[in-house]
Amino acid sequence: VHLVESGGGLVQSGDSLKLSCAVSGDNYRFIGWFRQPPGKESEGIAYLSISDDSTYYSNSVKGRFTISRNSDKHTAYLQMNDLRPEDPGLYLCAARSAQWEGGIARLYPGDFGSWGQGTRVTVSN
Repeated sequence: VHLVESGGGLVQSGDSLKLSCAVSGDNYRFIGWFRQPPGKESEGIAYLSISDDSTYYSNSVKGRFTISRNSDKHTAYLQMNDLRPEDPGLYLCAARSAQWEGGIARLYPGDFGSWGQGTRVTVSN
């Protein structure tokens, strides 16, 4: 599975931005968006199960961000509303091919095997 993110940029606090993740290949069961602030480790912020469309959101983005996908599974999105000064970073999408029995909320970055290069989001005050 090959992933390419796009849609990042510079926005003002309170603005919205929609990120896209182009996915090549069908052999994946979960898609996730991760955020890596400067000098920090990646944080899983939104996950989507392909089989049942169940989702997970971290507390830091719940109610503001929405993960979705095209019905053909070839594009995933992250709609980000009400962007805040704590939201900047490198946003990466990743895919997991293997089954997961632990509940979608228990997935961690290390559980995803395919990663894109990321798209950078900057938020000005």
